[in-house]
Amino acid sequence: MKPGIPFGLKTKFNAKRAGTFLVLAIWLFVSLACARTAQSENDYAATALAQLLTAAVTPTVPGVESGSNIEQIPLPIQVTNTPIQPADPPDPQSSPTPSGGTSDPNPAPVILYNTQAGDTLKALAARFAVAPAEITSPSPIPSEGLFSPKQLLVIPNRLTETTPSLQLLPDSEIVFSPSAVNFDIQAFVLQSGGYLSTYREELSTGFLTGAQVIQRVAIENSVNPRVLLALLEYQSHWVYGQPNNLAQTDYPLGHTDYHAKGLYKQLSWAVQHLSIGYYGWRAGLITEISFKGAPQNTSARLAPTLNAGTVALQVLFAQLYNETQWGGALYSPNSFPELYERMFDNPWTRAQLVEPLYPPNLIQPKLELPFAVGKTWSLTGGPHSAWGPDGALAAIDFAPASSEHGCVVSTDWVRASASGLVVRSENGVVTLDLDGDGYEQTGWVLLYLHISRDARVAPGTWVDTNDQLGHPSCEGGVSTGTHTHMARKFNGEWILADGPIPFNLSGWIAHNGSKPYLGFLTRGDQTVTASQYGSFESRITRTQEVTEE
Repeated sequence: MKPGIPFGLKTKFNAKRAGTFLVLAIWLFVSLACARTAQSENDYAATALAQLLTAAVTPTVPGVESGSNIEQIPLPIQVTNTPIQPADPPDPQSSPTPSGGTSDPNPAPVILYNTQAGDTLKALAARFAVAPAEITSPSPIPSEGLFSPKQLLVIPNRLTETTPSLQLLPDSEIVFSPSAVNFDIQAFVLQSGGYLSTYREELSTGFLTGAQVIQRVAIENSVNPRVLLALLEYQSHWVYGQPNNLAQTDYPLGHTDYHAKGLYKQLSWAVQHLSIGYYGWRAGLITEISFKGAPQNTSARLAPTLNAGTVALQVLFAQLYNETQWGGALYSPNSFPELYERMFDNPWTRAQLVEPLYPPNLIQPKLELPFAVGKTWSLTGGPHSAWGPDGALAAIDFAPASSEHGCVVSTDWVRASASGLVVRSENGVVTLDLDGDGYEQTGWVLLYLHISRDARVAPGTWVDTNDQLGHPSCEGGVSTGTHTHMARKFNGEWILADGPIPFNLSGWIAHNGSKPYLGFLTRGDQTVTASQYGSFESRITRTQEVTEE
């Protein structure tokens, strides 16, 4: 039990999770028997390794006697487990290939997979290690764009050894989704009464309380504050109790890099790895993980039926723990998901009220380039991180024409790309809520970064398309020159610029380059290529409004 959590709130450890934990225990035991190099106990983990290991090897496995050669046991982690209480369950299962015109005496195994919100053909092919053409369905398959949730797919089962396929946390509990709208961070922190409730940290905007740091990291990165609080409690007891040592005080998430000292930097580091897992899974860019301290070129294949929220946790915890500790932290009776449910009740119940985050047939509303008709600016950054160094590749950058380089004062105006309500205007940021309900966690939201405080639009202002938002600048983050950084969110999730719902500004479509900040925009047979120097090929002129079809 974590300090301060009433005994009556103890999470039910259901049979499905118990079964998965039993499977994991065998996997961990086999791993230890294979003479892998032993890892030292993480000095900064709040959960005792000894307790995790004891739990991991206690269950009695039928058919395996004491002293038997367990190295002969095949790795029992399959892709056929049904997730626990998902809001949008994939429910995969092994099955023979459906019968055709001729009977195959040895049909190849397949998985019957129900699509999840955010799935694309390209990403699923990467996760299942198959060619896109090998994925079939009774319903039409979109070659581009999003699948509708719960569409049945028949996919060859090529993967035999993967991480557990149990889903640990819904997507809506990772991102700053509608489920976070009514969550009062300050009230929760004060009521919990731990170290966080009295914590203060000096940042660029002045001194912030612990709750204010949580709020800032959550809203900047569009991540759910609940997961930040649970991570903080699991790693260092900050929410309900006190840190046990100086390391937990200075590095409460367990990332012991002196460049990342303090709550804000620790949370920001954790969010970056959550984002790598979450958005990398969305895009089909991540299919395996490497554990802390593991030899080079060793990794574990991710179960292809996982949801993005679970992969986010698996990636982050692999940065913090070796393989044995990782299994205990995520799948034991004392695991992070168990703590999460004790702190915030059942997350899958909340998810049923707000998911899928991507509704069927989701499309981007009409958006215009963020400068005036007749003006020529430069595309100075192709698709890159929406926030921080390793986030979702959801943002693109534009800079006005200038004879000077660097951070210079500009009299040009950043214009509203659509009509909406200004819900945030601070620290170089303007966010525009297109559905006008006043919440960044719901519907379409546009983020503009590096907007000068001089003449910046006030929060609470309703703006129409082309209205002035402020001047481009270097304010609000790391910048080498005056520009504006623009990204989209839907239901709190960053929308990838070159994804199934591509960034479309006045008919110009964004495309990734070979690495972040490279890339280009296309409209018909025209191409504009990103250049941080504003060279000729990066110049783009807004010539006319996009007419309604």
